[in-house]
Amino acid sequence: MRKAMAEAEVGDDVFGEDPTVNRLQERVAELLGKESALFVPTGTMSNEIAIKVWTKPGDAVLMDEECHILHYELAGPAVLAGVQMEQVPTHKGVMNVEEARKRIRIEDDHCPGTVLLCVENTHNRCGGTILPIENLKELSECARAHGLRVHMDGARLMNAAVAMQKPATAWTQYVDSVTICLSKGLGCPVGSVLAGSQEFIHQAHRVRKLFGGGMRQVGVLAAAGMVAIETMIDRMAEDHQRAQKLAVAIANMPQYDIDLEAVQTNILYVHTKPPALEVEQALKAYGVLTLGIDSHRLRMITHYEINDAGIEHAIAALSKVG
Repeated sequence: MRKAMAEAEVGDDVFGEDPTVNRLQERVAELLGKESALFVPTGTMSNEIAIKVWTKPGDAVLMDEECHILHYELAGPAVLAGVQMEQVPTHKGVMNVEEARKRIRIEDDHCPGTVLLCVENTHNRCGGTILPIENLKELSECARAHGLRVHMDGARLMNAAVAMQKPATAWTQYVDSVTICLSKGLGCPVGSVLAGSQEFIHQAHRVRKLFGGGMRQVGVLAAAGMVAIETMIDRMAEDHQRAQKLAVAIANMPQYDIDLEAVQTNILYVHTKPPALEVEQALKAYGVLTLGIDSHRLRMITHYEINDAGIEHAIAALSKVG
């Protein structure tokens, strides 16, 4: 990736003149089965651009109660798009279609109208769980029957595709817009790509500028994205295998609890008996970096830089802590 970045052919992307960015956008659009795509700095910006394009101030947006947009984007939909976020209960990242349907509002003199449904795949806070294609199909049919657009926060969509051995289009055919992160399992230093129709991306380009995401010779970053798309997707199966090995080992340690059914890709959530931050700090002393999410919940992720020896080291450290 560093070599590709150093050798990247560049131009002014604000004017659509960066050839490396253009190649990346075309390749990702093709991968996701969409007409067009837009390179952006972050997944958060990508989600917020989509929400801004699909809504007007005062609209309502449905999303599940554990999603990234709700928990980790600083109330961006309210601040940046002026919309009301409404939560749908989730079970391991899956929304019940009838629960979503009940929350769809018809605009009148008292209520905002619901215009957008957001889904997440894979689901971060639920442990990297995969959104079932049939569930997404039903949610999409429900949304469209009520005039809603559907946006997918697909930050880790390629993890789902690899785990299920299906193309990304198996999911994206049911959504109007989708973002993928290049900086998650695909291993890039920075970047996400938003995809949708040509008209959607035309509007997204304007909103990206509004949000401060118009960059210049950004082919130096997009070049890493090209390497990721061409070489890093299939290898994510190794991350999933290592996550499974780590999860099974943790399940046999009495000081922790883990839902093995939720470990479907490269994310593990571990329930700790001591405070999670204490366990996080104790593991750090062994060179094992984790993240305390809640008072007794620890997040671990396998990725390109974690090899088999790293998993064995983490297992040994976990057995001594907690």
